[in-house]
Order: sequence, then structure tokens, then C-alpha cells
Amino acid sequence: MSFGRLVVSGAVALLTALAVAGCSSGSSSSTPVTTAATPAAGSGTAAPGGANQLQADYQRVIADVLPSVVQITTASGLGSGIVYDDKGDIVTNAHVVGTATAFTVTLANSTKPLDATLVAGYPDSDLAVIRLSSPPSGLKPATFGDSGKVQLGQITLAMGSPLGLSSSVTDGIVSATGRTVSEPDTAGSPGAVIGNMVQTSAAINPGNSGGALVNLDSQVIGINTLAATEPETNGAAAPGIGFAIPASTVTSIANQLIKEGKVTNSGRAALGITARTYFDQDFRPAGAVVVAVAGGGPADAAGIQAGDVITKVGDTPVDSLNSLTTALASLAPGDRTTVAYTRDGQNRTAEVTLGTLQTP
Repeated sequence: MSFGRLVVSGAVALLTALAVAGCSSGSSSSTPVTTAATPAAGSGTAAPGGANQLQADYQRVIADVLPSVVQITTASGLGSGIVYDDKGDIVTNAHVVGTATAFTVTLANSTKPLDATLVAGYPDSDLAVIRLSSPPSGLKPATFGDSGKVQLGQITLAMGSPLGLSSSVTDGIVSATGRTVSEPDTAGSPGAVIGNMVQTSAAINPGNSGGALVNLDSQVIGINTLAATEPETNGAAAPGIGFAIPASTVTSIANQLIKEGKVTNSGRAALGITARTYFDQDFRPAGAVVVAVAGGGPADAAGIQAGDVITKVGDTPVDSLNSLTTALASLAPGDRTTVAYTRDGQNRTAEVTLGTLQTP
């Protein structure tokens, strides 16, 4: 199984759209479409009063949050975003923004297009902030929840503009937390590796990228970013497997982009090395070879040197630079872990206290 960012450019067949990078759609529509089917009961049948209350909860959350979810259009595609503050800042995925610096934004309660410009982006976490050039009165910023309180089985609503259908809503549950997911490569560059993602069964389709994953307390618990695809079926969507960047990451990165215009604290674990994929005598990837070690960094303090080949981090095998990045994405700065490596053909291990990934 692989993962596709749901970005679509131009008029593309739906199955093809699901397999390409990003969550934006080339088509557009001003007709709101809301779809929210009541989840199947676990055991027994819900009483009519309970079903009516659940429906009322859905409708309340949609009324509360949907006005904060916008449609973002660039010259090459379409995606979603979330109103972050009353100054006109909107948070979205970096892959929705792409290389654009100017955008058209349509609010959920309006058909009038608004101009916006790029504040800054941070592709390593696939997040970006854009700003309305002339913010209208009555902007409704979303409320972001505590990612640490997200629990398996919680009901979720995914809001955005799938396939250009603005103000659409789908429902599901939190299927898992703490997922580490690698985005697909783009233009020959490796995609971002994002840790601690929220997995949901709510349908996430092209155009949903940058939209809101919401709980029944009307809180955004994540930004819809990825959907799973199945390589054995030519990249067709794997239904009910979508991923959202957790709210804690969103708010941390967005606050820095707005205040500093860049990210100064990534919140991501690092060894303090520069590395590349190591290939064995049969030209098979067999680890991550250390090219350089930052003086005074975690690897340096643990005695790791340039030329060492890292083969495992904790219990996770490492056979390439990408797998090393994936292993580190599941950890946090300050975590202590064992790093296995080879030096001059000899197997070694080191206990490393991880640092913070430095940003350019």
C-alpha cells in the first residue's frame, strides 16, 4: 500500500486523481454538498432519540466549523484551507500551495473570490500559511483541539472541497493515531515524512488537502493531507484510509510561519548528521552512510563518525536515507534511543539522545 497527496490539476479522471500528489482538484463548483452518513452501530440498534441526537450533533458541528473552511485555487490546481485568525491568515498544506505565491480564496458562505498571497511554507511538515489581501469582516477562525486527547474510535468529520465540490463534509472515526507516513516523491525530490498523523475512515478525496478533520466538540484535530492508494490496483484509492497532520503540529508550525516567516523550531527529532543511502557490493540499499556529523550534536556526543553506516534506530531497521528519516519521524527531540551502525566492517551500537531537526 502506498500513499497519495490529493492534489489534482486540470481535468483528470477520478481514479488517476487519487494517485497523484496532493489534495487539490482542478474542477470547481460553488454548490455546497454535505454528506454525512450515521456510522453503523457497534452492537444493537440505537434508539430513535439517540440517532436524532447524533444527527443534531453533526449538524451543530457543521454549522460551527464549515464557515472556517475555505477553497483555495492556484493556476495549477485546487485545494482547501482553514481560517486561522481574524487577520486573514489561512493554514493549508504546502503541496496545495506548491510554487504559487498568489491565490484565489472562496469562503464557505460566499461565492465572491478573494485574493491572497503566500506568507510562508514548510514543506518538511507539508504546511503553509497564506493571507487574504483584504480580509472581510466576520471571518470565523477555527478552534484547534488538543491532539494528545484524540482517541481511537472518536467520530470525525472531514471538511473541504473534494473534486471541487466546495463545503463538502464526510464522516468516519479515528482509526489510529501516531502513524508515520511518507509522502510520494515530487519532481525527483523525496516527499515529506510526517510523524504522529491521525488516521481516519472519513472519505478524503482530491481537493480535501488542507481542509479540516473535526471532532464532535467542533474542534479541528488535524489537517486532511493524504489518502492511501493500492499499487496492485494501479494506484486506485484504498477506501477509508486517510491521514491528517495533527493539530499540535499545525498550530506550532503556523504560529512560527506567521510570526517569523519561517520555522525556527521544527519539533522533529534529529541525529545531527548529513547522510545518504549506502549500497552494498550487490548495489542493494543497505543502510544510511554518515557523510558529516554536526559538532556537539547528538551523533557526535554518542561517538558516531563520518563513514559509519547506520543500520537500525531503536527497533526499526534502516536500509536507506528514507527509512532513517521515517524512523526518526516517529520519535521526538529528547528521546533516547539505540543506534546500530557498522564501522570498518564491525557492528557497533550507541545510545543517542535525539536533538531537534535544524531548519535552513
